[in-house]
Amino acid sequence: MLDRYLLPLLAAPHRVVARDFARMGWTANGVTLAGAAVGLAAAPMIAFGYFGAGLALFLFNRFLDGVDGAMARAAGPTDRGAFLDIVCDFFVYATFPLGFAFANQAVNALPAAVLLASFIGTASTLLAYASIAAKRGTTNAAYPSKGIYYLGGLTEGFETILVFTAMCLAPQWFAALAYGFAFACLVTTLMRFIIGARSLP
Repeated sequence: MLDRYLLPLLAAPHRVVARDFARMGWTANGVTLAGAAVGLAAAPMIAFGYFGAGLALFLFNRFLDGVDGAMARAAGPTDRGAFLDIVCDFFVYATFPLGFAFANQAVNALPAAVLLASFIGTASTLLAYASIAAKRGTTNAAYPSKGIYYLGGLTEGFETILVFTAMCLAPQWFAALAYGFAFACLVTTLMRFIIGARSLP
């Protein structure tokens, strides 16, 4: 919901780091994969109760996600880069609640499963619409930096970061936060479903 307003504020630091990485010989795709490895490492940290370390790895992953985008725009974006970016993002998002499920299976397993199911709704509606928009040559001016047609909603990247941060800072509230965010994801799914049903012939 807030990504379109906050992403421009982070553009400058992303570009600075992107230039440094490019000088060191890194490619945008290389940063994407390295960032994914960092983000995926958050889940086992959380599973073993190292919530601070898990949060740090996740936040670093999110920063690198902006850096690889800046590098791609400077060098020329590619379809391969857009594919790797969205796949890695969703995989990192999915493993994060899984870490909490392992950390306290008796309490967290069900809310983690509900949250993951809600992610399927947001992801499927986003990617289904994006695939049809690409076929029709449609673009979304509100998200010019995205490699695919990005259909916004109540829960986007910034909101996910806020909720995941809250989960790590207060892991005893994971269940409540997971159920609440799952409901917000359901709202996003319904919004995107309605937009798709109404706007596509």
